[in-house]
Amino acid sequence: MRKLRGTFAAAIAVGLILSTGLSACTGQIYSAPVSGPQPTADTAIAAELKDFYTQEISWSSCGGEETYCADVLVPADWSNPAGDRLKIAVAYHKASVSTALGSVIFNPGGPGSSGVDWITNSIDQLATKELRANFNMVGFDPRGVGQSQPRVACLNAKDTDYFLYADAGYELGGEKDIADTRARVKKFTDACVANTGPNLKFIDTVSAAKDLDVIRAVFGDEKINYLGFSYGTQLGATYAALFTDRVGRMVLDGAIDPTVEDAEQNVLQLKGFDLALRNYLASCVDSQDCPFTGSVESAQNKISKLLRSIELKALPTDSDRDLTIWGAVTGIIMPLYSSSWWPALNQGFEEALNGDGTTLLALADTYNDRNEDGTYATNLMEANIAISCLDSRQPADQASMKIQNQKVLAASPTLGRYWQFGALTCEQWPYPVVSHPQSYAASGSAPILVVGTTGDPATPYSQAVSLANDVLENGHLITFNGEGHTAYGQDNACVNGAVDDYFIKNVVPSEDPNCG
Repeated sequence: MRKLRGTFAAAIAVGLILSTGLSACTGQIYSAPVSGPQPTADTAIAAELKDFYTQEISWSSCGGEETYCADVLVPADWSNPAGDRLKIAVAYHKASVSTALGSVIFNPGGPGSSGVDWITNSIDQLATKELRANFNMVGFDPRGVGQSQPRVACLNAKDTDYFLYADAGYELGGEKDIADTRARVKKFTDACVANTGPNLKFIDTVSAAKDLDVIRAVFGDEKINYLGFSYGTQLGATYAALFTDRVGRMVLDGAIDPTVEDAEQNVLQLKGFDLALRNYLASCVDSQDCPFTGSVESAQNKISKLLRSIELKALPTDSDRDLTIWGAVTGIIMPLYSSSWWPALNQGFEEALNGDGTTLLALADTYNDRNEDGTYATNLMEANIAISCLDSRQPADQASMKIQNQKVLAASPTLGRYWQFGALTCEQWPYPVVSHPQSYAASGSAPILVVGTTGDPATPYSQAVSLANDVLENGHLITFNGEGHTAYGQDNACVNGAVDDYFIKNVVPSEDPNCG
């Protein structure tokens, strides 16, 4: 679940742990076509959709060994299947065992992260060796993302820099700040409309869930096996609501409760980052390399003073760019996704407190997928906003924003100031919010596993609890007592074992294993 930073930035958010370090594979060179999965015959499909569900795919070798790529056709507008068609980029890595158990389709988060990039570039980092051996691992770029059509395209690189890093030079929250924010958002929105085309109006999660069902059929599976991280849990929960009888084995890790309104989602996420910051500081002040001394509260106060000073005067770096307030906030947020990044945050704070913004700016660039040459490696940010603004948005009238601002300021004394006016992100989006399923209970579905991490900053643990226990009729919670965003496929044998047993052996935990 990703948070775009900025006064205007409260777009529903990515599993950054899952997106950091991946390079885009636009321009991937494919070999000659090869045989691959065959579509399943599904008599329940409406006649006007049969061409999509029974299409034969021409797979080509791509990426590493036993990795194949293709495009899958879907309707641009699912209410008008005879209209425009979109190409959805799909990649899969073949299971290594001779008797594979089927396919697992996964989504790495975002919205806006590329599943194709994961399969072609970083398959060894996905899930566990056991899962990859037993299943074909399938990734796709949801509509609007990466190599799929239409790819959301907005500003050029220079204007994207201004959109993400603009130097305020004044205290935030005043009339000048709001006017400047609205002007930047308008320029961004107008560019998205002009450069993406009319199908921008269909870049939403409900449509992506329907695309997902076509991908399931293309791989010949009567029921879907699905692994979703972060925003991928929202996509998975939407699929389960729409196609309940087609759920096979589904794992939702770093869960979002899709029944929670957008404004409350942002407060919950802010509380998650505030908790992660306090956990980082509690660990930091007890170590020798910490740039802070004393209590967690005194360290928080020092960070607040630092950020207020950067609002008025950006910090120099070792490049020709300065660290602005939005670069600083993003640079702090990014390493809170995983405790493995905490040493880099130590360095960033140490430098910034001494007037140098180099490391915090580098961390912000990592979060924003910005290359050293000033270009952007992916369209994650643009797709994130496009999808988020179609899925949900906050009321942007003055009274509603005032109430929301009070909530975020109360939620975090350090970061809340920079979560204000989040409604401005989608205020000028020209297309209406799409209709959502009336219920996400997925009544009658097969068991669905929900993984939650107690110290997760981006998708707080409380959402995993509510999704598993209150929303899904057949949800089963797996708790990881630890830090970081998402848990499966990382270092915890308890979580990995429970999820692998579920996928491979169809063993549903009788109770929460409460992994430590």
